[in-house]
Amino acid sequence: MQLSLLDFTSSVQRQALAASASCVQLIDVTVGSVLRAVFEANASVGLWVQWLVMEVLSTTRAATSNGADLDSWVADFGMSRLPATAAAGQVTFSRTTAGLATVIPVGALARTGTDANAQIFAVTADVTNSAWQGAGYQMSAASLQVTVPVAAQTLGKAGNVQAGAVVMLSSAIPGVDSVTNTGPMQGGLDAESDSALRTRFGGFIDSRTRATAQAVGFAIQSLQQGLTYTIAEGVDSSGAPRAGHFTVTVDDGTGAPSAALVEQVGVAIEAVRPIGGTFSVQPPTVISVDIEMQVAGPPESLATVRAAVLGYVNGLGIGAPVVLSRIYQIAHDSDSDVTSVSALTINGVAADLDPPTNGLVRASNVGVTS
Repeated sequence: MQLSLLDFTSSVQRQALAASASCVQLIDVTVGSVLRAVFEANASVGLWVQWLVMEVLSTTRAATSNGADLDSWVADFGMSRLPATAAAGQVTFSRTTAGLATVIPVGALARTGTDANAQIFAVTADVTNSAWQGAGYQMSAASLQVTVPVAAQTLGKAGNVQAGAVVMLSSAIPGVDSVTNTGPMQGGLDAESDSALRTRFGGFIDSRTRATAQAVGFAIQSLQQGLTYTIAEGVDSSGAPRAGHFTVTVDDGTGAPSAALVEQVGVAIEAVRPIGGTFSVQPPTVISVDIEMQVAGPPESLATVRAAVLGYVNGLGIGAPVVLSRIYQIAHDSDSDVTSVSALTINGVAADLDPPTNGLVRASNVGVTS
């Protein structure tokens, strides 16, 4: 049933009409009259009650609930909002003169500055790093620097900082003079938004009691934000035909999701897979591309075109092709001063690059010359 809402003026008018229809003589409803004042008082109370009704209705549907009300609504179905994630990347600790061996301990802090909005990053453990020594990373006596992984101490997009932004040590480390990040810090996401949670809730309802690709996708997307995936049915992880089997390729935006994440995806899929069916989960195969092009325009346009093309290629999802015509379009749209784009090649060939279903294209180089 659709709720019919009235504004203040309409409410007063309706009361006046009802009163006039019930009286055998004219009544005074001019501004300042007693009866007009009663009608306006009733209208004010009516608007307040109408607002209370709208507030109740807005919290009884996921489509109109917000914030804590939406969290409470989906919690009745066993769902919850996906939390914020921390940005991560690599920093390099350096010194000007070689000397004694130095250990960079796990938990050592580096920051972007001293102001209140500075982002702080802590060293994390990575046993695959060649400098790992059990409790930290060793900078040998002959070395002048060591590169180690870090994660932002503040969850969310605020931790996504550009290369060269990390410039200070939060506390002194013997034998270390400076710190910097040669690449950007990436992967930080704010907590799932209301609109994203509503969309995912729709997927939750649609995937109940179904052993379908949609149910598998919902299971994957509910693990954490930022995951992309493809599902290849009837093939194994090598791409060979295999009846009753499906292969899931998953990525967290890095191109190299951790073994722990791949395992978590497998556990989530196991809960919704069809009985009698088998599956495998794998990270994407990263395909490096070298793009070269000639651009006619002012010198400052070259950097703009390069950044735009780099963003396009590195934003492609699993299995997405690199399309020549799209690159031409992006190059022209990136700067109005670009007059022409020519000699465009991808890995030396003037043709689209179509990766396999488990392939993830990333640009190793984008060369833009005039």
